[in-house]
Amino acid sequence: MPLYEYQCPDCDTRFERLVRSSESAPTIACPTCGGERSARVLSMFATVGPRSGPSTSSDPACGPVG
Repeated sequence: MPLYEYQCPDCDTRFERLVRSSESAPTIACPTCGGERSARVLSMFATVGPRSGPSTSSDPACGPVG
């Protein structure tokens, strides 16, 4: 089940819901005000970037260069 992020236009609350199927567009009620006009929004996601400091990996390709 995918996790979608929604925003309520009535109270501006952002919240997440597990949705069983993306084919049918279920009405998602806002947990704060109960409004039923919530719209799915584009979620931001985290990425893992390079860390500073010495590498703790045993793979030499992941270690510092130079």
